Amino acid sequence: MNVLSGTWVKIVRRGIVALGVLAMLNLFVGGVTWAEEPPTDKHAPHVILKTKFGEMKIVLFQDLAPKHVESFLKLAKSGFYNGTIFHRIIPGFMIQGGDPLTKDPANRNKFGTGGPGYTLPAEFSKVVHEKGILSAARTADPNSAGSQFFIMVDKAPHLDGQYTVFGEIIQGVEIADTIVSQPRDLRDNPVERIEMTVEVVE
Repeated sequence: MNVLSGTWVKIVRRGIVALGVLAMLNLFVGGVTWAEEPPTDKHAPHVILKTKFGEMKIVLFQDLAPKHVESFLKLAKSGFYNGTIFHRIIPGFMIQGGDPLTKDPANRNKFGTGGPGYTLPAEFSKVVHEKGILSAARTADPNSAGSQFFIMVDKAPHLDGQYTVFGEIIQGVEIADTIVSQPRDLRDNPVERIEMTVEVVE
């Protein structure tokens, strides 16, 4: 009886340890992550963002953030983004653009403050901010996004669920790496202009 009891105690202990290991694996592998797979709709709209360093093909998540995608497409088709620059680049984080004030170099001290003349309501999701993700820039007000956007060059978990993800680079993510590595001033403005054009893929 004592031997049997001892054997059962060992089995129970081993079972508890095994369950503990499985719980820890679940925690680190995916138990606490926000991760939600971005949409894979083959009919989703695409744009080509062209720079002097090359092109980035971007798929837009119209089901995930319909108002942001609609606005981005409307602005792109009108030529709004053409001639604007990436005005903020931070290695290990992101590159930001989409400010119409950046078309004029004389506005350098105002870079990052311009917009399309309207704002968009937040469309937060569980898609995480990782390399290649396109997200909407905003002020402290969650519903203040306009034309400005940023492209991730690394993970930034603190942005998850706080900024509207509305697209992802599917070709040319290395161009974002090149852009973020350019010389910059103390305000994270590139020393040399990095202009863009954005074309909608019909």
